[in-house]
Amino acid sequence: MTICSNASLAPVLYLPHGGGPLPLLGDPAHQEMISCLQHVVTLFEKPSAIVVISAHWEADRPTITSGSQPALIYDYYGFPKESYDIQYPAAGEPELARNIFDLLKRAGIDAALDGVRGFDHGMFVPLKIMYPDADIPSVQISLLHTLDPLQHIQIGKALAALRAQNVLIIGSGLSFHNLKAFFSTSTDQGKGLNASFERWLMQTCSDREIDEVARTYALSHWEDAPGARYCHPREEHLLPLHVCYGLAQAPAGDVFTMDLMGKSISCYLWR
Repeated sequence: MTICSNASLAPVLYLPHGGGPLPLLGDPAHQEMISCLQHVVTLFEKPSAIVVISAHWEADRPTITSGSQPALIYDYYGFPKESYDIQYPAAGEPELARNIFDLLKRAGIDAALDGVRGFDHGMFVPLKIMYPDADIPSVQISLLHTLDPLQHIQIGKALAALRAQNVLIIGSGLSFHNLKAFFSTSTDQGKGLNASFERWLMQTCSDREIDEVARTYALSHWEDAPGARYCHPREEHLLPLHVCYGLAQAPAGDVFTMDLMGKSISCYLWR
């Protein structure tokens, strides 16, 4: 569904990155996710740079990759050999990293630059699907160890100026991330909790009748939503969405729903 559009601002996208490298290995349970990401990139112009907030990097303060040629971090275990041969040679963007650092500093947020760290699979897996040529310079930003939702919204607010620079900002996670449930037999109770949380998340993120004070409050208190802790026993895969919302401060204009490994998940685009 499309609610709003603003051609003067670069898009902000909260997307699912799937289970480890499985989306890049032809796993049929990831086909709807792959199709969604391939479709999403047709909805806006090719960006001049990409910034990714990945669920797979946490630090004591927002930390930004600032190297010019980041390596890949194969931060998954027990997959076939080809999983560790995946390549995605996107360049880093040290100037953009410094700009992000300065924006956070101006907002009173202590931050750090990391010239050594590479790109984890929360970054290179979706980007390889969306932009397989790896020809767009990219930067990654960490989450905070605190996992405080309001702090992550504030990080997004501090970075809002990036949207005027044709920089695509991606929050990479999963709207459902209960690993035990992914690999267990589905139950009616589990399906109900999954569906309830997805309904709450979609309404909270996209309903234009909700003002931004109320939307910020709801996302900051996401644990009160039906099925919240079933869907997210630990919230690191949800918090990239909070950064995205902080950047946009508006209802998501496009919401995409899909099945991933037998669970209902969603993807959100602000443009």
